[in-house]
Amino acid sequence: MRMEADGDAFARRALEELAVEEFQAGRLTQPELRRRLSFGTRMALDAFLKERGISADHDQADLAQDLRDLDRIGL
Repeated sequence: MRMEADGDAFARRALEELAVEEFQAGRLTQPELRRRLSFGTRMALDAFLKERGISADHDQADLAQDLRDLDRIGL
């Protein structure tokens, strides 16, 4: 059981590292990064990026998506 849990954690860390690398290289957009990492909102993605010292620029489209996300989760 522990090996499976460790494997899942390792796979998640590897996915996160690769996805962040692709985002920083400009090969993934914020919405793509958010979907690939299964974050429900941009705010969750922002927190994830902030923990890693990565800043992300936001535009009108990001704001519109945030509003749709908040509406979808009932906030």
